[in-house]
Amino acid sequence: MSDTPLAGRVAVVSGGGRGLGRSFCLALARQGAKVVVNNRNRVTDADGRGPADYVASEITAAGGEAVADYSDAADPAAGEAIVTAALERWGRLDICVANAAVGAGGMFHKQPAEQFGEVLEINLHGSVRLARAAMAVMRPAGYGRIILVASTGGLHGDVGLSAYAASKGGLLAFGRSLAAEGAGKGVLTNMLLPYALTQMTDDGMPASTRPRMDPDLVAPVLTALASPECRLNGEYLVTGGGRLRRASVVEWGTVLLPNGPGISPAQLDALLAESGRGEPREYRVAVDAFNDLMSGGGA
Repeated sequence: MSDTPLAGRVAVVSGGGRGLGRSFCLALARQGAKVVVNNRNRVTDADGRGPADYVASEITAAGGEAVADYSDAADPAAGEAIVTAALERWGRLDICVANAAVGAGGMFHKQPAEQFGEVLEINLHGSVRLARAAMAVMRPAGYGRIILVASTGGLHGDVGLSAYAASKGGLLAFGRSLAAEGAGKGVLTNMLLPYALTQMTDDGMPASTRPRMDPDLVAPVLTALASPECRLNGEYLVTGGGRLRRASVVEWGTVLLPNGPGISPAQLDALLAESGRGEPREYRVAVDAFNDLMSGGGA
């Protein structure tokens, strides 16, 4: 494989100023991509430079091309602004990495509704708006790679992180929909579920675990998904610490409900246990699962 398999390609990365986003930007640039590094400027230095500026400078100092963008993912106009930055600078867009996210811990019944809503606005709606702007460019071009940075919290849930889990779970379902819609136009969408040390995971991380949580260990999977040679679409890829898993959503065997006005909890338990002994099945989209159930598939 060439050392610069992404030469000539243009990428946008939201939340690219720190942690995973920074690693993604640098890895894409090392493989030849030109990168729009997006990060909201909450903290700047004495010269007014923020995280995006520093990452863009790292890329250019190494001989690459990059431009900083300061749009806030919570801003409804951010997605369009980030994509426009790529088009105005390089006239194209090939790779979209929706990575910007925040986390706000707290038990659901105690968490203010405004805080819950902020997490959804940035993590889910911000990514959706960026993907929408990217898809509008990629579909007419007949090519694109969209990577949505989700979380296993969106697959499994987590105590005290209901807002974060809801936002990332929404991305997982959204991404499968995008994958189905874009495949015929050459636009492939995949979901990356990383384990890495970030601002959100830094607190309380044991020292023994930290080396395995290096964001740079996740970046190679991201660049593979961004490659023109990648044919994966609609996949959930769990990775961290130099390890990789394929994840999915499945439905188990089909069982028939008994005739009668209702079923008892004990009957329901037994039916679910019987279903669970069946073969797990994956479906491309929801209508495929519906048709299979109605036809008696998996019985």
